[in-house]
Amino acid sequence: MQNYKAPLRDMRFLLHEVFDGTDLPQRPGEEALAPELIDSILEEAGRFVEEVLVPLNAPGDEEGCRFENGVVRTPKGFKAAYDLFRESGWTALACDPAYGGQGLPERVNKLVEEMICSANLAFSLYPGLSRGAYQALRDHGSEALKQRFLPKLASGIWSGTMCLTEPHCGTDLGMLRTRAEPNADGTFRISGNKIFISAGEHDLTENILHLVLARLPDAPAGSRGISLFLVPKFLPDENDRPGARNGVLCTAIEHKMGIKASATCQLSFDNATGWLVGTPHRGLAAMFTMMNSERLSVGIQGLAMAEAAYQSAVAYARERLQGRALSGTKNPSQPADPIIVHPDVRRMLLTMRAYAEGSRALGLWVACALDDTERSDEREAREKAADFTALMTPVVKALFTDLGFEAANLGVQVYGGHGYIRDHGVEQFVRDARIAMIYEGTNGIQALDLVGRKLGAEYGRLLRWFFHPVAEFITAHKDDAAIGKMVHGLEKAFGALQLATVHIAEAGLRDPEEAGAAASEYLRLFGLVALGFMWMRMARVAAARLSAADGEAAFYHAKLATARFYMERILPQAGGLYLAIKSGKSAMMAMEEAAF
Repeated sequence: MQNYKAPLRDMRFLLHEVFDGTDLPQRPGEEALAPELIDSILEEAGRFVEEVLVPLNAPGDEEGCRFENGVVRTPKGFKAAYDLFRESGWTALACDPAYGGQGLPERVNKLVEEMICSANLAFSLYPGLSRGAYQALRDHGSEALKQRFLPKLASGIWSGTMCLTEPHCGTDLGMLRTRAEPNADGTFRISGNKIFISAGEHDLTENILHLVLARLPDAPAGSRGISLFLVPKFLPDENDRPGARNGVLCTAIEHKMGIKASATCQLSFDNATGWLVGTPHRGLAAMFTMMNSERLSVGIQGLAMAEAAYQSAVAYARERLQGRALSGTKNPSQPADPIIVHPDVRRMLLTMRAYAEGSRALGLWVACALDDTERSDEREAREKAADFTALMTPVVKALFTDLGFEAANLGVQVYGGHGYIRDHGVEQFVRDARIAMIYEGTNGIQALDLVGRKLGAEYGRLLRWFFHPVAEFITAHKDDAAIGKMVHGLEKAFGALQLATVHIAEAGLRDPEEAGAAASEYLRLFGLVALGFMWMRMARVAAARLSAADGEAAFYHAKLATARFYMERILPQAGGLYLAIKSGKSAMMAMEEAAF
C-alpha cells in the first residue's frame, strides 16, 4: 500500500524559518499573503491530494489510458478528480489575476506541485503541461492571443501541450520538418507529425491548445528557422467555445514503462489552423520559456518521487519484523524486531530523507528567485534572479530526478521481495520516476548545458550568484559551536567544486570533449554541494530553534540528525567526483568505436 501525507511541517519550516523575510520580501500585491494564509492553502492542497489523488494512483497505473477510435480515455476517476481540481481553483493558483488567476507566488505553487506529483505523478502532467503553455503564451503571445486563450488555461477548462519532438528529431530541433504555410487571414496551416506529446489527447478538458514548433516557407536552416504556433484541437467559435474540429488528430498513444495514466500521444497535423506566437523564426526562444519552466517542474517530480518512496519505506520498516537488532533485542514481546533497527535499513531511509528534504530546500530557493524575476521592482534584483535561475535550472532538473530515481529504488530495497511485486505499490514509484531523467532534455543534456553554456556565460557571471553565498556562509559559520564541524565538511566539498570549475574551464578551452566528458560528474558535484549548503542553512536554523522549540524539539533534532548524515555520509562523494573530473576524457574516448 502506498503511503503519503503532505510534509506540511517541513514546508512551513522552509517558508517561514529558513527562507525568512530577507529571502521572501513582500512585494506589491502580496501584502495579504500572511503566513497563516499560505499555510491554509498548503493544508487544503495536502487534504485534496491525500483524499482525491492518492487513491487514484495505483488503480490509474493498473488501468492506464485507452485509445479508442482516435479518442483517449483516462482511467476511471480521473475526469471527476480533474473537474474537482479545476473547480477548487488549483489550475489558477499562480496565474495572473488579469486572466482569472489567483496571483500567488511561485514558491507556493512549487510546493503545491510537489504534493500533486507525490500523490499521483501521472495526474500531475495534465495541469502541469497547461501551466507551461500558459507561461509561454503569457510571455510571447500577442495581446489578442493572451486575452482570448489565457483565461481558458488559467481556469483549466482548456488544457495545453508543447509539441517539439518528431520521429527523426529529439534534442536536435534544428532537424524538425513540420511546416507552417501562411493564410490570407493571418493564420497558418500547420502540417507534420509529433511524438511523445504528454497530454496530447484526453477526455479531461473540452479543448486542448497545442504549442507547436514548425518552419515557415522562408525559414533559414537549423534551429534559427523555427517558429512557434498555437494550434487548438477545436477551433474557437465566435463565443470562444469549442467549434469545428481542427486538423490535428491523435494517431496512437505510447505503451510505457511508467506514468501509464498519463496519455503520451503521437499527433498528426494536417493543414491545421494555427496562430503565430511571438516573432517568425524565434519560436525556439519562446518555447524555451515553457521548457525551462517544465525542467524545473520535472525536477520537482523527482523530489516528489523521493518523498513518496521515503514515506512508504518508513511505514514498512516500522511494521516489518525480521531478525534482531545487532545491539540487542528491541522488541522482546515479538518474534523479531522491526527492520528499522538495522543499520543498513537506516542508511537507506536516511539517504532518501536527506535527498527529499535537501531537494525541497534547494527547489524553494530557486522558486524564490523565480518570484524575484517577475515581481521585484528593482532591475538589478530581477537580473540577478534570472541569472541564478538560469544557472540552477539544469542542476535542479538533473539532480532531483537522479536522486528521485535512486530514492525510489532504495524504497523497493527496503521492502525487499515485497517491494518487487505490485501489491505494495512501491515498484510503481521506480517506473514512474524513470521518465523524469529523460524528458524535457535528458540529464546528460542538462549537464552539457551547465558546463557548455552556463559556466562560461558572461565570464562566469552566473556562477557568482551561487558561489558567493556559499563562500560567505562558510566564512560566517565555520566556527559555530553547533554546526561548525559540518560546515567544515561543506568547505572541503565546495573547494573541490571550485577546483573542478577551474579545471573544466581550462581543459574545455583546449578541447571541448574534455568538458563534455566531465559534464555529468560536474553537475552531480555541483548539486551535492548545493544540497550541502541547503542542509547547513537548515541546520543553523534548527540548532537556534532547539532551545525554545515549545514541544517541537523532536522535529529540530531530526533535522540536525539528517543534516549530519548528509554531511558525513553523502557529501564526501564530492572528493571522488573531483578525481573523476580531473582524470580527463581519455578513459572514455580512447576506445575505438568498433570495439564497443
